[in-house]
Amino acid sequence: MNLRPRWCWALVDASGTAVDRPASPVFLARFEAEQWLGEHWRGLAAQGVRTASLEHDGMPQGAPVELPAP
Repeated sequence: MNLRPRWCWALVDASGTAVDRPASPVFLARFEAEQWLGEHWRGLAAQGVRTASLEHDGMPQGAPVELPAP
């Protein structure tokens, strides 16, 4: 059983469909997940991602983040 929290981003395109490529890594800390999105949002947007929702062990946390189209 994994006792460490796992954080990742659920990525969605403009049509509302979940995308699996690019994929979010899994993080052990929320800060690391937020930092990753801050560093990679432009590349994600260029690949068609329009919304990123933070999840903690599969449960949504907070409001989705809108990524502007390039």
